[in-house]
Amino acid sequence: MKRKLKIYFPFINAGLQEATTYRANWIFFILGNVLGCFVSYFIWNAVFLSGGNSTMNGFTMPQMVVYIFLMFLTSTLISSGGTYDIGEEIRDGSIAMRMIKPISYNATFLFQELGNKIMTVCVLIIPLVLGVEICRTIFTGEVQFDLIKFLLYIISCVFAYLINFFFNICFGFIAFVIKYLWGANMMKNCIVGFLSGAIIPLAFLPDFLEKLFLFLPFASLNYTPVMIYMGMYSGVDLLFYMGLQLFWVLAFWGLSKLLWRAATKHLCVQGG
Repeated sequence: MKRKLKIYFPFINAGLQEATTYRANWIFFILGNVLGCFVSYFIWNAVFLSGGNSTMNGFTMPQMVVYIFLMFLTSTLISSGGTYDIGEEIRDGSIAMRMIKPISYNATFLFQELGNKIMTVCVLIIPLVLGVEICRTIFTGEVQFDLIKFLLYIISCVFAYLINFFFNICFGFIAFVIKYLWGANMMKNCIVGFLSGAIIPLAFLPDFLEKLFLFLPFASLNYTPVMIYMGMYSGVDLLFYMGLQLFWVLAFWGLSKLLWRAATKHLCVQGG
């Protein structure tokens, strides 16, 4: 294990250097998402005002505000660019350099993204969590922070990131066949955003759709960690949904191994 970590440590360092070198790109990416949060806030505020009810589908307006900003934090923490990176490497031919190295193709992406995540966590998680907790304290009149729920949220985010990473890797292998993934990736992001509760909470869907979507892997990406942080899941439900996350991690990890063997037989780069 120590030897393997030593092999992949340069990829962590490369990811960290990339995040610090292209700071402007990273900052504008975060600002774009923050603006999206405020747009969502004003939309939901209008929905609650027009509805005339203090509660909608189990959510009050203060809870919806917390949900919106927790969803932003979670989406940022678990984001993965594996699909885009694989597509670009196949398009320009640089994938050949990764394939000739005696190391795991998937692991190189994983450790490089971990380096990028270090900066994201250090810069974002503390101020955003403080902001969310200040809002919850103002809304309720008492401190709502629960260390146990926060730690469970972090564990759930780790599972969610691994699901997202291996799912994106699996989807990225489509580029071995269709050569360019930009359009397919945009469509995938829209579908996943809806199915994961990033656009509207799954509780707002009809009962049969909510139950169906909760069993799909996409609810494990954003919805499950946010519900855990907000205290919506506890006891048996908490164990079940975190167990479901672990199941999808293992399922997509195994699928990525199978697809890698099949996809490399169809490799045909356009550049290089």
